[in-house]
Amino acid sequence: MTAVRVGPRGRGVHRTIADALAAAPAGATVLVAPGTYVESLVLSRRVTVEAEAGAGSVRLRAAHGVPVTVTAPGCVLRELHLAGSDPDQPVVRVEDAAGLTAEHCELTGGRVEVLGSAAGSSAVPNTRLGVEDTLLGEVADPVDGGGVLVLDRTRLSGARGAALHLVGDARARAVDTEISEVDGIGAVVSGQAVLIAERLRVRDTSGSGARAKGAGRFLAHGSVFTGTGRHGVLVEEDGAAELTDCRVEGSGRCGVRLAHRGRAALRETRISGPRDHGVRADDQSAVALRDCQVVRAGGHGMSAAGASSVRVTDALVAKAQGSGLALAGQARAMLEGLRVREAGEHGLRVSGAAAAEVSDSSVTGARLCAVHGDEEARLVLTGLRAVGSETGLRLRSTAEEESRLQACVFTGQGRSGVEIGAGTAVALTEVRVSDAGGAGVTVDAGGRLTMTGGAVAGAAGSGLVLEREAKAEVRGVRFEDCGKNGVLVGEQVSGTFAHCDVSGATFPALHVGKGARVRFLGCRVFDSAQDVGLADGAEPEFEDCAAVRVRTAALPSLSDRARTPAAPAHVAGGGPRTPEETAPEPDGALWDQGEPAPEPESLEDLLAELDELVGLDGVKRDVNGMVKLMQTVRMREEAGLPAPPLSRHLVFAGNPGTGKTTVARLYGRLLHGLGLLSRGHLVEVDRSSLVGEYVGHTGPKTTEAFLRARGGVLFIDEAYALAPAGAGNDFGTEAIATLVKLMEDHRDEVVVIAAGYPGDMDRFISSNPGLSSRFSRTLLFADYSSEELVSIVEHHAQRHQYELTDAARRALTAHVGTIPRDAGFGNGRTARQLFQAMTERQAMRVAELTSPDSAQLMQLDEHDLL
Repeated sequence: MTAVRVGPRGRGVHRTIADALAAAPAGATVLVAPGTYVESLVLSRRVTVEAEAGAGSVRLRAAHGVPVTVTAPGCVLRELHLAGSDPDQPVVRVEDAAGLTAEHCELTGGRVEVLGSAAGSSAVPNTRLGVEDTLLGEVADPVDGGGVLVLDRTRLSGARGAALHLVGDARARAVDTEISEVDGIGAVVSGQAVLIAERLRVRDTSGSGARAKGAGRFLAHGSVFTGTGRHGVLVEEDGAAELTDCRVEGSGRCGVRLAHRGRAALRETRISGPRDHGVRADDQSAVALRDCQVVRAGGHGMSAAGASSVRVTDALVAKAQGSGLALAGQARAMLEGLRVREAGEHGLRVSGAAAAEVSDSSVTGARLCAVHGDEEARLVLTGLRAVGSETGLRLRSTAEEESRLQACVFTGQGRSGVEIGAGTAVALTEVRVSDAGGAGVTVDAGGRLTMTGGAVAGAAGSGLVLEREAKAEVRGVRFEDCGKNGVLVGEQVSGTFAHCDVSGATFPALHVGKGARVRFLGCRVFDSAQDVGLADGAEPEFEDCAAVRVRTAALPSLSDRARTPAAPAHVAGGGPRTPEETAPEPDGALWDQGEPAPEPESLEDLLAELDELVGLDGVKRDVNGMVKLMQTVRMREEAGLPAPPLSRHLVFAGNPGTGKTTVARLYGRLLHGLGLLSRGHLVEVDRSSLVGEYVGHTGPKTTEAFLRARGGVLFIDEAYALAPAGAGNDFGTEAIATLVKLMEDHRDEVVVIAAGYPGDMDRFISSNPGLSSRFSRTLLFADYSSEELVSIVEHHAQRHQYELTDAARRALTAHVGTIPRDAGFGNGRTARQLFQAMTERQAMRVAELTSPDSAQLMQLDEHDLL
């Protein structure tokens, strides 16, 4: 290697770098002594210019013009500090067919510019470049033309407009390089140029972090864009970007922005805290995300409009202030494995003529709707799970083609699980709606519903509400434990209900409005106070329908042992009618088809489950004793001996969160296992479920709640509220009197458990003489000790596959010991809240890890407690 030296003194030492370059042969190394050199250089042959004393020892600046211009291939700048005289001008220019490698350099006060060839001869080869290409061969010999640049451990700063600009068919690779403090864009890739970035860091730019335009391509791996004034990455015109294992943090606008016909592919990339949307696509652009996270977006997590397209696979969108994903215009989205959490608006919003196909995805805790569609939106949802939100699905679309949902679950919505707007067509297949705060499914005037399979359970309102002139075809759906009607059919509604079951409805299970033209085929009503309610002028048709354990039945009753006769072919308005003659239906009648009741659970398994509960030693002893007593009673009855007087009704006295509901549910199952209750289910009520709002309302309301518990346990929470202290004329007194009579009339069908605070329960029992004789046994539920609360937390952790470290267990024990045992203490509820808080903190901690293993995903440590 030929070495040419530059320095202030010495024989054979050149005084300027330019003189050394003029004297250096091709392949030579110019070693520059420490100092500041004011000159402009042109690298016209293959040379290396290197700071002899290492990084920071040589500073080169130009009085005017470009400090370094490269016109030859295979050139190297090593450990130099280059400073431009004008931040709007280049500090380094790499011309066509030239190649430069900058190693461990500091390039300030201007941009680095790489030019393309006049003919664009490298445009096609550039399309084949990938993030794994090193460009070592190209920088040494750019045979296809276009400048080539490799930045290795180099810092670019202080430029205006752009710190790095590639034009034409230029190529560049930046490895472990930083771009910062730019009054403009970090890197611009235009023409047919390609920039490959490996562990690039872009920060503190007034514009975007990187911009691909023309047909330029930006390929980044392991790179970070933080504190950009505009977008983290901007893709325009026919540009393209690929981000793999990157982070885009705190963008002034969007994390990734696409326009025109831009394309972007994001893999294992995290976008956090943009002021606007996490990802935005407009015009005819397209973006694909796989294994990505978008968190804390100031706007939508993802937004697509125009004729853009979005494809998402296994991604998380969390805590967006807007919607998790918003589609408008004619945008299209294919979403698989998308998880949307805690969106400030909707989980997924589709408007205009946009369409979304969603599979195996979830929306949790969206403030408004889990999924909202309007205008001409079309949805295809498969395997979606929506938890919480005001409404699960709200679709108000005038699109001619119906939207389709299959195998979806909506649970815990504050209003309705599914809302179908006026004139909207939707098909639901094997969809389950549970625990809605209002109706399970609603169809507005003129809406069209096709519902096959699935269930609506635990809705506080009606299971299905069909407004005026709606159309419905419902087959094989179960409506269970609805707070109002199982099915409410409005005026002028038309349709068919085939082979549906309605059970545990509070109001009439099936209510049909005036002028409705509906047909019920092979439907059954179970365990309800009334099966059919008809408005004046209602004329539904019933065929092969039946009522089972219904107090006021218009349909033929089906006993547990007898076959039911045929249902009436037609029921006229003004009230239900019974045919004068009925004939037995042959075996296998439609209304009689269904799964058999499950086999009773074994007493051994149930008692073992009781024994596994944390604490409650006294309760366990009492329940075990009652089980033995009841077993003896059964044996006496089987032996033909009279049974001793035995009350199965109980008082559960204890503070909130001490396991009363859990034990009550288990007690019902035990009685079912003993053959003393036909179902053993639990119906939980409180004062609001029993007491009416006006005179004459309380008795029927209490009766309806009681009859829902036939064959099981009626659990009255805060029962003392039925007998408030100092209240002389309260509707609760009527509810108690009704309960006392019903307990006597159905003493072998229903077990009543009254629960509440220990002191208040004495007042409840003494409020009516009939209560003291029927509630002869009280089980006392003591508060959990600190050790038991820790055990409950560990039980929750095991159920959800978490593990507490020893340090976490010690910290948890100490923390629980400091919790005041006052009126606000929640016992088991407090333990559950502690566990939930720990998992939430652990999730935020683990999300910051690059590649957490399964042990880290399962582990709860002491940092997750506070």
